[in-house]
Amino acid sequence: MLYDFNRIIDRTGSGSYKYCRLRENFGRTDLLPLWVADMDFETPPFITEAMRRRLDHSLFGYTITPDELWQSIQRWLLDRHGWHVEQDWLTFIPGIVKGIGMVVNCMLKPGERVIIQPPVYHPFRLVPQDNGVEVVMNPLIPHPYTMDFEGLEALARDPRNRLLILSNPHNPVGIVWDRDTLTRVADICSRNDVLVISDEIHADMALFGHRHVPFASVSEAAAQCSITFGAPSKTFNIAGIVSSYAIVPNPQIRERFYGWLCANEFNEPTIFSIIATIAAFTPEGDDWRRQMLAYVEDNVRFVEDFCTRHLPQIHPVRPEASFLVWLDCRDLGLSHDALLDLFINRAHLALNDGATFGPGGDGFMRLNIALPRPVLAQALQQLAEAL
Repeated sequence: MLYDFNRIIDRTGSGSYKYCRLRENFGRTDLLPLWVADMDFETPPFITEAMRRRLDHSLFGYTITPDELWQSIQRWLLDRHGWHVEQDWLTFIPGIVKGIGMVVNCMLKPGERVIIQPPVYHPFRLVPQDNGVEVVMNPLIPHPYTMDFEGLEALARDPRNRLLILSNPHNPVGIVWDRDTLTRVADICSRNDVLVISDEIHADMALFGHRHVPFASVSEAAAQCSITFGAPSKTFNIAGIVSSYAIVPNPQIRERFYGWLCANEFNEPTIFSIIATIAAFTPEGDDWRRQMLAYVEDNVRFVEDFCTRHLPQIHPVRPEASFLVWLDCRDLGLSHDALLDLFINRAHLALNDGATFGPGGDGFMRLNIALPRPVLAQALQQLAEAL
């Protein structure tokens, strides 16, 4: 089946966060929303149909979690990423950002701190801080982006720094971390008793021939010091259904974290989470995913070509994964406020402000390109005219 990603879906009245929160976040509503990381592509029809079939049985009482859910995730991870995961390593979590908060509350002692690698997805900083936990920075080395291993080693040696939150693939830069990089991270963290959360929500969206490497798969040290979070939500545009899962190979970490989840009943998926995940992780789902990624790759090329021809002072960083493009706007020579004014009040576009991602984000904007190309072309044309 061929899917039409040029089709424009009217999200009016659907409660879409990226549309409904424009005034609250940007001060006006007449903006093209290119910020929140969900797609403006229609959720795949085979997922919608699977849920519709269950709706025909109009009784939604307490529901068991079938083995088929875990088996579908196991098959997917093995077939797509070569990672064999045991069923008892898996559990449901009610969202990856929520999962980070749960790990912070369950696994850290008073006074222990969290390491992040900015510029990085801002809840990595906000969630620990809002839970009263201090966050320390191990900034990426830019151009091309790499990890500062010496800085990470120094932080890991400090007994107060007990948790690293890893973005794999990286958001917002779109880096697919290679095996050697992840192995070095695992070696540092394992030797210094640092627990790693590997957020792998963009794992199934590697672009341009890149291949995602699950952190826990690179070595036994990585497996034994890590909690992996994943979900079909980004790949199949079902974030509102909440279908995240955790993978913990280490039995001691698993007993402590999963026991805490179980005690609070946070590990019980909703009925439609189960149905949507099973429907997504199929050969039909993989076919849709491949077509979607090919369209996203063409959107990346479109942005690059447009900027070269019409916006030469804006330099897109080509993502190796995901549908987010990190725009380097520093050659515009604008202050932070002037840059926001350009995008919001002059071009009438809503993008994520790079500064929110921490050190290294000033002068950048994060652009969501998972939308029909005519709308993307309109957005870029508005920006060109504003400049």
